[in-house]
Amino acid sequence: MASCGIISGIHTNLKAIEKLPISSPCFFRSSFGLEPIQRICIAPKRLAFPESTIIPKASSAAAVEDGSSQETAVPTPKVIIDLDSNPDATVVEVTFGDRLGALVDTMSALKNLGLNVVKANVCLDSSGKHTTLCITNASTGRKVDDPEQLEAIRLTIINNMIEFHPESSALLAMGEVFGAYQPNQKLDVDIATHIHVYDDSPERSLLYVEAADRPGLIVDLVKIITEINIDVESGEFDTEGLLAKAKFHVSYKNKALIKPLQQVLENSLRYYLRRPSTEESSF
Repeated sequence: MASCGIISGIHTNLKAIEKLPISSPCFFRSSFGLEPIQRICIAPKRLAFPESTIIPKASSAAAVEDGSSQETAVPTPKVIIDLDSNPDATVVEVTFGDRLGALVDTMSALKNLGLNVVKANVCLDSSGKHTTLCITNASTGRKVDDPEQLEAIRLTIINNMIEFHPESSALLAMGEVFGAYQPNQKLDVDIATHIHVYDDSPERSLLYVEAADRPGLIVDLVKIITEINIDVESGEFDTEGLLAKAKFHVSYKNKALIKPLQQVLENSLRYYLRRPSTEESSF
């Protein structure tokens, strides 16, 4: 049986912290300069990931030599950023088994990014503790839809998770950048990369991307999509251990993408996501 609790008006009672996980803007210096039609907007229905999604199993820090795992196995950290399910706020869900605390430090860090956590919902079920935050822009009172701000939210949460739960760094791709422990394994970018475009309606298509995670991924994905004049209308971005999964509603001139344009989009994203394994000297 699940047990849930809701806290409202959190942003008015947060305690400021002296040390921010991400105080430097080095990850978010660039600006897209997108036209208004290319800004992310809202879709009322949350999308579901394809059933064929490949999710790597988390390596257990408590694994024994015969390959069995003890009950103290480290759970897979998850951060979900959802722009679809709430018309008034960006919904962020954080899960790390039953190890997460109240996340007060994380919410304080988000406040220092110019954001308000207007509501929090903590739910405990058989899979662990799920903390859901509803976030708005403090200056506008509206949901956050800027790719750079969304990436800042993601990195802030992951950095705080690694700081307060160092064991999570061995299961996160960001552990290689921020963590005390290197990831237990690294994903092969060719095997981990999956890109599909589906017909969703006459007005838009559904883009699904699955890839090895890395800092700045939200920003870069949206930039690549908009650089080929495709509009991003809504989306969800999930971080699950070493893996990142994104789904976006996309369109071209208010129409679903035709097959040739779908292929161009898939090829552009695939080139970018597989680029780290390509030797520059080979060109």
